Amino acid sequence: MFDYPRPCAGMLVLKGKDLLVLRRGDPPRRGYLDTPGGFIDAGEDIEAAARRELLEETGLRVGRCESFGFYWDRYHLRGFGYFPTMNFYFIAKWRSGEPRAADDAASVEWVPIPRLGRQGSRFAWKHMHEVVRELRKRHELS
Repeated sequence: MFDYPRPCAGMLVLKGKDLLVLRRGDPPRRGYLDTPGGFIDAGEDIEAAARRELLEETGLRVGRCESFGFYWDRYHLRGFGYFPTMNFYFIAKWRSGEPRAADDAASVEWVPIPRLGRQGSRFAWKHMHEVVRELRKRHELS
């Protein structure tokens, strides 16, 4: 069996000093902290995929966004096992609207950046520690 990676896209949405996060409603990692994102459809632009996932999971749209980074990880599919993922992130500022949990998100909330990953909150994916570390670093510089 070939171990080809699957591309994923995510959107980091900032509201002041808070990041939009969700709790996963479905396996794998049900109940863990995540950001809006998911697998890129065949032929889909990476940024378009990140925007689609944001809309599907939270009902929000954002204006201008910029590339944030790329991170390797892995995903477990029941009956198949693990396969590598290529995770492309974009970052944008919140404009308007109240996020609502939809699709595979059980809940959504705004979390202050310094609190991310603390107080017993577990990230859904290993690479999210790197994402948050980079977000904190960039936030300190702004």
